[in-house]
Amino acid sequence: MYTRLNRAQPYALGLFRIVVGLLFACHGAASLFGVLGGAMGGGSIPAGTWPGWYAALIQLVGGTLIVLGLGTRIAAFVASGSMAYAYFKVHQPKALFPLQNGGEPSAVFCWVFLLLVFTGPGSLALDLLFARRSDVEPGEDRAREQAPAVAA
Repeated sequence: MYTRLNRAQPYALGLFRIVVGLLFACHGAASLFGVLGGAMGGGSIPAGTWPGWYAALIQLVGGTLIVLGLGTRIAAFVASGSMAYAYFKVHQPKALFPLQNGGEPSAVFCWVFLLLVFTGPGSLALDLLFARRSDVEPGEDRAREQAPAVAA
């Protein structure tokens, strides 16, 4: 049974990455463009406002990259850091625990993205497509066969 589950692991991780990235991108779109309920339920954040506008930009761009599986580890690292910043600068000063200070989404996103930094994108990611293309150059195998062996 575990063997079957292990074979499905890359697909489960890929689906996890897509869903979490989409949720994160939606937060950014809501804050930047006032869609999906807007920033805190009304409108958008004025451009260049620190830190909200920059956080929303990281959410939209980072979330989109994570959904696509493009630069997943780097995008997840930046997203995780932004959520750690949000938690400790915005939520934690209000109260110690996430349930008390409203910081649960920030804390969860922070740890989820940190996990993706270490696990990678899973399947269904553009990272994998580009990695396969760069691993094998056309004619590379023939060049290795024709090259003389070098004694060490």
